[in-house]
Amino acid sequence: MNHPRRSLFGITRSFCIPVVLFFTAIGASADLEQEARSKIEILEGLMADAGEKSLDVTREETRIWFANEFLKFADWDEENIEANEYLFGVYHEPFRSQKKKYAQELPDFERQKVIEILDEGISTLEAVIAGDIVRRPVNKVDWQNIEVADDVLLSNGKPIFLYDYFSKSVGRPLTDTRVYNDHLGAIFHGGENLYPVDHDRAINSFLLKEDGTWDDGLLKEITGISDTNVGFLLFWNGGIPDWVLKKEPEANRGRGLFTGFDIDNPLVREVWGKIARKSGELTQGKKVTQLGYILSNEPHWYAEKGYWTQRFKEMNSLSSYTDAKFKAWLKDAYGGDIAKLNENWGKSFKDFESVTYPFPLPPALRGKPLWYDFCRFNMDRGTEWFTYIQSELKRGNPEADTSIKLQPNLFSENARSHGIDMEALTELTSMIGDDAKTKWVRSLNAKGPEPWEERYSYLWEELSSTYDFLSSVAPDKIHFNSENHFLSASWVRELDQPVDYVRNVYWLATIQGMDANIAWWWARDPDGSPEDRMEGELDFFDPALAGSYAASANQQPQIVNEVTQVMYDLNSFSEEVMEIRRQRRPLRLFYSETSAINKKQHMTEHHKLYEQLFFEGFPLGYATENILRKQDASAWDAIVVYKTQFVTDSEFEALQSYLDQGGTVILDGKSSLSKDEYGKPRKESLKESKGKLLKANGTSTDAVAEAALEAIDGGELPIALSEENGTNFKGCTWRVVDKPGGGHLANILNLGRNTARLTLALKDGKAVSATDMLTGQDLGSEFELKPNGVLLLEVK
Repeated sequence: MNHPRRSLFGITRSFCIPVVLFFTAIGASADLEQEARSKIEILEGLMADAGEKSLDVTREETRIWFANEFLKFADWDEENIEANEYLFGVYHEPFRSQKKKYAQELPDFERQKVIEILDEGISTLEAVIAGDIVRRPVNKVDWQNIEVADDVLLSNGKPIFLYDYFSKSVGRPLTDTRVYNDHLGAIFHGGENLYPVDHDRAINSFLLKEDGTWDDGLLKEITGISDTNVGFLLFWNGGIPDWVLKKEPEANRGRGLFTGFDIDNPLVREVWGKIARKSGELTQGKKVTQLGYILSNEPHWYAEKGYWTQRFKEMNSLSSYTDAKFKAWLKDAYGGDIAKLNENWGKSFKDFESVTYPFPLPPALRGKPLWYDFCRFNMDRGTEWFTYIQSELKRGNPEADTSIKLQPNLFSENARSHGIDMEALTELTSMIGDDAKTKWVRSLNAKGPEPWEERYSYLWEELSSTYDFLSSVAPDKIHFNSENHFLSASWVRELDQPVDYVRNVYWLATIQGMDANIAWWWARDPDGSPEDRMEGELDFFDPALAGSYAASANQQPQIVNEVTQVMYDLNSFSEEVMEIRRQRRPLRLFYSETSAINKKQHMTEHHKLYEQLFFEGFPLGYATENILRKQDASAWDAIVVYKTQFVTDSEFEALQSYLDQGGTVILDGKSSLSKDEYGKPRKESLKESKGKLLKANGTSTDAVAEAALEAIDGGELPIALSEENGTNFKGCTWRVVDKPGGGHLANILNLGRNTARLTLALKDGKAVSATDMLTGQDLGSEFELKPNGVLLLEVK
């Protein structure tokens, strides 16, 4: 914003609080400001001392940068109470009803947090100068010279993990070092920073005019893109021009939440095919495409009645084009035999053209043939759409890298009418794309305690299980999280967010595959004011976007500082992190989309087994029919089939073929693989053949996990980790790899609620000694790790 020191409503200061309290607050604020400035001087003095000893002080430079920025922000917030009161008020409780209190307390909260990050910086640097802490120099990102390799990004020849913030002070150029720098990140956002504007600076439906010519003004936003920094381009699908709707009144019928048109409409396809192709031509070879073209923002087309995403009436019906496509799909699926469909559906249709069905689908249909057919079709048509768009893009830019911002909960949660085949789309694009979220605090709309709270510091299920699945599908692809929701999400917010959680979750995501991430979100202009979309100065006003501001990272210096600090550490140990990440996944959980579509609680059941095996010291993986047919089976030791009753004949045959080739399968109880996709009993059962077919002693999670661990006993870990945390369940997830020169490299993350007492030993019982590589401090073989703790160890 170019209007320093003014509020949302043009008022420079709120005078609604009592005068005495006002001047009292000013006095306290001045004391905090003075204290912070004094500590900045102390830290700068220590940095000078460290410089004389040739010690790296990049981490401290970032602390001071954020300290100065947030002291400036606190001043703005203090002079614009009413503006912040509004921004707290457009969010949920407890912020809405206490908006005045939060707005008045915010400036001193920010100053106090600045003091805390400076205190930590002072004590840490004193220990570094004294030799009590030994740190590696920061491996800084060379934002202008990133190399994109097969499965890793490189900077100066070493692996690098990129970081930045979503939105980034809308529309500011890369030359504005106040927002593009090492502290906040410097990835160019091609269209992402304009969310959710349809008409400006994104690759969108409005580039093409009715007469077939291009909108020169909008094209300039693409051709004028800076070619200095690594970046990405987003295809924003949020709207459709009026001229398209006039020619095709159904063009937005059957739309998705963020896909504002019918993907089966022939005119829409023609328009978007041309846009994709033109965009590729105009940007080919530019650095802004190094992280690829994001083909869509959170695509989904939920087909079940009553789902929360159905905000538009157009989402509750299908176009005639989609209806015709479904009937053609049915005809192909049933081999043109309408009698087979009638038998499955319990109907008596004359032919495929006369097939009728309810839409949206009643949830009671789940598990029935109609439900399966439509959900499978919905996924297939979504994949076909992205196949088409990608092919058109590559006509303009044959070397284009691509990803899709997939929502991980579309895999980890039970719903399956959404039209997204995570495996197929991850195979299709050249990069993995997602916008994973976690939460460290109970959702604001929760009616009581959530299940994860009993055991863990935060809910990691969506992130971890989906990342392991995506990495199993595409083990050699770069992974770009283009909208990470680790810091805040729709119903997840806390003003005094814990710093240790931030370090832990970024470390976990990176170990599990994340190469680059854009955090949600940065909405401060350099003068401290919220960017224009918070004030309604553009052509529209979006209260939902304004509601994302309250209690976000924009008001928490301790959080944004910690994000950069943990990225510095990850990049300083990037080679070790990649060694850990590239580990073989000895145990694979068999995943069937067929069962996930048919069963109401399939993923809930699967997560129980995943959770039990997640803390055993090795990375978990998944196997699907495609993975079994396309990947080298030597990449794993065994496959676990757990509560997977519904599989197609093709899936069943892939498992049998794996056994025929000498593979090992652990099968639970009696029900798995017992039905086809329509619920018809399967007569055949797996045969051991040349492999090993092991049956667990029952269907309980404990029994199946025990059988699975016994099956991979030949791939024992070189060291053992025992944990005591006052409960009957584990909280520390860990990995260990051999170091080339001898010894081992171990990574331990405490996800549990309690402090863990850990003991390391060799498998033969011999003692070991561990050194914390982040600090250089010796830990011995027994040590404690607090909740959200992170350790990278050299073990000898």
